[in-house]
Amino acid sequence: MKIGFIGLGIMGKPMAKNLLRAGHQLTVFDIVKDAMNDVVAAGAAAAASAKDAALSSEYIITMLPNSPHVKTAVLGENGALQGARRGCALIDMSSIAPGASQEIAAECAKAGVRMLDAPVSGGEPKAIDGTLSIMAGGDKDLFESVKDNILLKMGASAVYCGGIGAGNTTKLANQIIVACNIAALAEALTLAKKAGVDPGRVFEAIKGGLAGSTVMNAKTPMMLSGDFKPGFRIDLHIKDLANALETGHSAASPLPLTSSVMEMFHALRASGAGQDDHSALAKYYEKLSGVKIS
Repeated sequence: MKIGFIGLGIMGKPMAKNLLRAGHQLTVFDIVKDAMNDVVAAGAAAAASAKDAALSSEYIITMLPNSPHVKTAVLGENGALQGARRGCALIDMSSIAPGASQEIAAECAKAGVRMLDAPVSGGEPKAIDGTLSIMAGGDKDLFESVKDNILLKMGASAVYCGGIGAGNTTKLANQIIVACNIAALAEALTLAKKAGVDPGRVFEAIKGGLAGSTVMNAKTPMMLSGDFKPGFRIDLHIKDLANALETGHSAASPLPLTSSVMEMFHALRASGAGQDDHSALAKYYEKLSGVKIS
């Protein structure tokens, strides 16, 4: 299939490469030329703009940081919609506000372009090995037509969640759970350290029980070693929680835990840790308690 892929950052680049390995023909665009050249070296064709990437494509995939970036890449001057043919489809795999997905889909519909919002979870490691979790909203027939031959070439699972915006609502739920889980983990391991119990042994003792989770397994080793090289940056999680709070307010859904963790993240950003992995919530508790988990 001919796919235009727009956005080749930490996540988009390996996702595009996995589509190339699956035998798809990709035309790619990113404002960072080195990122684009890397994917071109793997077999893609280079585009001069988002519009150019869409011109000959049956499907257009966007993987961008936030709502304004997607709106610009799709709806702006030289955006994908200016090059898209009637009958093609847009799959936005960015994590953005559900309301923004609905706005973009409405404009696409005017041009005869169907759309899915299909954000992902799993971070860079799972983007590289093609085992992302994909949650989709939009046209169900479109979802079924791309599930096996496109989505599952980048992910281990792809679940249809409902109408347009449902994918991003599901992703926001995911990000709330992850954020609160990491905060609770940092709090609990700090308690162990302050009480004189080895946090590593606490982890070994509880990881197989009800408290155990994928988040715990992934983030505890980082907290124990004090290595916060980013798999998912605090700055990006702040973006997601901001979208969650906006969506919660518009839906009259209180989010008190999300608000608390958001303030923790903002405190870390203010201290210069915005580019650290979100497991650096351990640093927030270090400042409160005066001890390091590591």
